Amino acid sequence: MDGVISIAASLLGAFALGSIPFAVIVSRVFFKQDIRSFGSGNPGATNVFRTFGPVAGFATFALDILKGAAAVYLAKVLAPTQWSPDGADWLMIAAAMSAIAGHAFSPFIGFKGGKGVATAAGAIGVLMPAAFFILLGMFLLILVVTRMVSLGSITIALEFPVLCILLYGDRTPILLFGLLAAVLVVWRHHTNLRRIFRGEEHKIG
Repeated sequence: MDGVISIAASLLGAFALGSIPFAVIVSRVFFKQDIRSFGSGNPGATNVFRTFGPVAGFATFALDILKGAAAVYLAKVLAPTQWSPDGADWLMIAAAMSAIAGHAFSPFIGFKGGKGVATAAGAIGVLMPAAFFILLGMFLLILVVTRMVSLGSITIALEFPVLCILLYGDRTPILLFGLLAAVLVVWRHHTNLRRIFRGEEHKIG
């Protein structure tokens, strides 16, 4: 029974954390506007950055990272001590996916949401710190060179499963998470991909 309660609490808590629409909250509280009425209409940190400036954008980005990290850490704390390391991994990864799903399909804003990259980054930071810093470096490099957040996000999404194999090849749950997270992030960026191929993608600055 303890295991069932731990699983339910971890998944529900992670989804609830992921569902908090910080982009909408920041835009309404500090600018008296709804970010969904501006730019791409996407309730994510990038649209906040473009619409309300870098301070608001980075604050939203940090909050989205924090909720992904908090979701995984909650699962880590709630995992029964008698479980094997694999069992704890499965629970933390399920929590990570729940948080990402909550961000992408938030019930607070009509089951819509952002792309999930920042929330996934927070989860990865707790699960796989080494991979987190490698992905962050790659993202920043692409952002500096191309000024396209979407291209950086798609690139690190594709790189992530490879890093999982290279760094955590003996942990099956991690490998599955790498694949699922990559598929979800790339799928959420399908409209961006079309704009990139047409040379019409929005750029920062």
